[in-house]
Amino acid sequence: MSDHVSETIEIGVPPRVVYDTVTDVAGMGRWSPECTGGDVKDKTAGELRAGMRFTGHNISAKARPWSTNCTVTVADPGEKFTFLARAVGLRIAIWSYHFEPLDSGRATRVTETWTDQRGRLMHFIGPRVSGIHDRATHNRGTMKVTLQRLKETLESEHRSA
Repeated sequence: MSDHVSETIEIGVPPRVVYDTVTDVAGMGRWSPECTGGDVKDKTAGELRAGMRFTGHNISAKARPWSTNCTVTVADPGEKFTFLARAVGLRIAIWSYHFEPLDSGRATRVTETWTDQRGRLMHFIGPRVSGIHDRATHNRGTMKVTLQRLKETLESEHRSA
């Protein structure tokens, strides 16, 4: 089974600024209602590159925490960031962010995409761990919140800069 959900928003800052913010996985909890942040395995390596790994930390609305082991598959600064999330060694999802320049590069259209990679076992276990039974609908809602918070924060920070 492979469901996917995408949400898009326009943010009034350049693509590289949005990319740098999204790829700072430790700070994702500032925007996401579910992801509380991430820990990069090799903190001395600088910006994330394809092949690098991080642990993503999450908590559900019912205060159920869980973590995923993530591997960056695409890291094209200012263009695209994609990673595969696993739990207990099994594929969970592919998360991807596409950054499209607008207004001669002064603004960005950001598209966040979640692609379900869970097999039968994880479809059974996942709702019991997270408390979420309709992951696609849930993720669409959290993605909208995440992108709106990202937009508000970046536009506010760069308006006053």
